Amino acid sequence: MEKIIWTKINEILIGKKTNKTINLRGWIYRTRSSGNIVFSIIRDSSGIIQATIIKENLTDNEFENAKKALIESSIEIKGEVKEDKRAPGGYEIHVTNFNVINFAEPFPIVKDQSPEFLLDQRHLWIRSQHLTSILKVRSTIVGAIHNFFRKRGYYEFDAPILQPNQCEGGSTLFEVKYYKNKTFLSQSWQLYAEAMVMTLGKIYTIAPNFRAEKSRTTRHITEFWDAEMEVAWAGMDDILEHAENVVSYACQNVADKNVDDFEILGVDINDLKVVKPPFPRITYADVLEKLKMAGIEIEWGKDLRTLEERELTKDTKIPIIVTHYPRISQAFYKARDPIKSETVLAFDVIAPNVGELIGGSEREENIEILKENLRQLGEDPEKYEWYFDTRRYGSVRHSGFGMGMERLIQYICKLDHIRDAIPFPRTPARYSP
Repeated sequence: MEKIIWTKINEILIGKKTNKTINLRGWIYRTRSSGNIVFSIIRDSSGIIQATIIKENLTDNEFENAKKALIESSIEIKGEVKEDKRAPGGYEIHVTNFNVINFAEPFPIVKDQSPEFLLDQRHLWIRSQHLTSILKVRSTIVGAIHNFFRKRGYYEFDAPILQPNQCEGGSTLFEVKYYKNKTFLSQSWQLYAEAMVMTLGKIYTIAPNFRAEKSRTTRHITEFWDAEMEVAWAGMDDILEHAENVVSYACQNVADKNVDDFEILGVDINDLKVVKPPFPRITYADVLEKLKMAGIEIEWGKDLRTLEERELTKDTKIPIIVTHYPRISQAFYKARDPIKSETVLAFDVIAPNVGELIGGSEREENIEILKENLRQLGEDPEKYEWYFDTRRYGSVRHSGFGMGMERLIQYICKLDHIRDAIPFPRTPARYSP
């Protein structure tokens, strides 16, 4: 039996199959019938196309099935591709065979339904063109970040998800029962990366992290994916260049590879093409002065909120970099600035309309300072003895950063809410489907 060659819709839409007979399989995206004709919009992973089904061209059973098949019925069709400027994408298929694989029940999603309802139906809503395009962009971004680090000689390292220690704040830990003991879901690969970097020298990961934050904002979710890197023999200034370059690299990749998806999302790819280093840099101290001139007073040591980040980025299309944060507001492992001890050698990359994309720092080498920082956070330094060993045995200057993948996707796709940057979002109020 001759093997069937299945055509993808995007092959048709670029004109490769015009006036040719093809086999196509997919799902009914929209359908309507009138007398002896049925118009079905078919989707597959590559796009949508109109199929015109005329009764006289099919068997009676096939035509009745075409009339009966509802939205999201899975089908296989055969027909001739014709150019038609009135059809979606400028092409349509004149169907000669119509085979229903599965007759769908009435689809629960119709127009103008609430965001909460769509989140309840997320397992079905991901089939929408909007979310499909976001997921394609997401896939390109993930691949680009892997390529970015591997081309620069970084090794991929996967840290444990179950971890006994906190590194970003005890109040945001998810506790997990571990046999007769307890452990926590990873907030970051941070502590394990600092152990592994003394072995491999240059490492990165793209992995899930968890923060039990109660923030209900358009840029917070409790389960997210982080692209993190760590490098030995490097200070903060060394990795700042990597931070701005990885954002630019992702933007250039998707602008080149996802043109059709950005058209669906309503994103101008020229806004992505201009995202190139160097990004503007400013210290935290200068940020406070700049905000004060804009009528926004911030107390020294306070984190920048959405309001302040939007003020800082309102006149730029590319991210900015804020450096030298106050020590009192930062994680215990960030290195004190030897020139201004009240600050740390840390930075954030802040993007317009989204806020912080990347947080990074040089790492503190002094064990006694690390212990003091932990005590100030209410942590018991004895629980971190294994981590202090990374300083006791041949430690070197090292630095790294973490980039929130969903924040990056939100920025690139210009999404109103971060929950659309991930297939199945987790928030304080939602853990299903």
